[in-house]
Amino acid sequence: YILNILGNSAMILMSLLDPKLHIRMYFFLSNLSPFDIYFTTSVAPQLLVSMNRKDKTMSYGGCGAQLYVARRLGSPECVLLAVMAFDCYAAVCQPLRYTAIMHPKLCTSLAGTAWLSGLVTSLIQCSLTVQLPLCGHCQLGHIFCDVPVLIKLACVDTISIEAELFVASVVFLIVRVSLILASYGFITLAVLGIKSAAGHKKAFGMCSSHLVVVIIFYGTIIFMYLQPANSRSKNQGKFVSLFYTVVTPLLNPLIYTLRNKDVKGALRAIVKGNVWGPQNL
Repeated sequence: YILNILGNSAMILMSLLDPKLHIRMYFFLSNLSPFDIYFTTSVAPQLLVSMNRKDKTMSYGGCGAQLYVARRLGSPECVLLAVMAFDCYAAVCQPLRYTAIMHPKLCTSLAGTAWLSGLVTSLIQCSLTVQLPLCGHCQLGHIFCDVPVLIKLACVDTISIEAELFVASVVFLIVRVSLILASYGFITLAVLGIKSAAGHKKAFGMCSSHLVVVIIFYGTIIFMYLQPANSRSKNQGKFVSLFYTVVTPLLNPLIYTLRNKDVKGALRAIVKGNVWGPQNL
């Protein structure tokens, strides 16, 4: 958890301090890192507290608050990753029109949409879930309060709310994944049309980091929310949830740092203390 905070905070600082990173792609990246910090913070501290005490009980109000915050912050990250895929498409497939397409007002609007996107979905899903009557003293059997887990504890028929959750998951996950895949399909065609090896390398380096992050994040999310609950064990659900709430946000800054020369250069400049040197003024 501490490494997560440090890594993503470093990404935010690099995006703010290094003038070389004051471009569209790193603008979206600087918005992704706060989501990773907040999303993990909604889960990890309570998990650490529960692991280090005998009494692992949690109030229903605290559980509802964690449910809302996790939902509120998880959905915007999905949107932002789709926006970043579109940014890669514009940079690779429309290089001459890139600055016209991804102008500052559009970038700000897309980032703002990502920040606000989880508000409606989290309110609807959480309000439906917390209204379900629970059967006495309930054992959660999960690493944090989540909609599918709480639905299992309900004392009433939950077929309708499960159907609503599945439809919402399809709309907010599969549609976004389809947009991302379409973007990378056009990117692949554009890269195949580049004759020079240097052009291939530049295009691959520009988008490969984002593609790795998308595969890890969306792969675990889809496994958790689109797979029938009875088809996976309780331990599988815990492991997958731990991966996309804690491990993936930790890996994101490492992936972008290791795969990107600009980010590595900015990190070296900050470590050496010369980010404000003459060459950057």
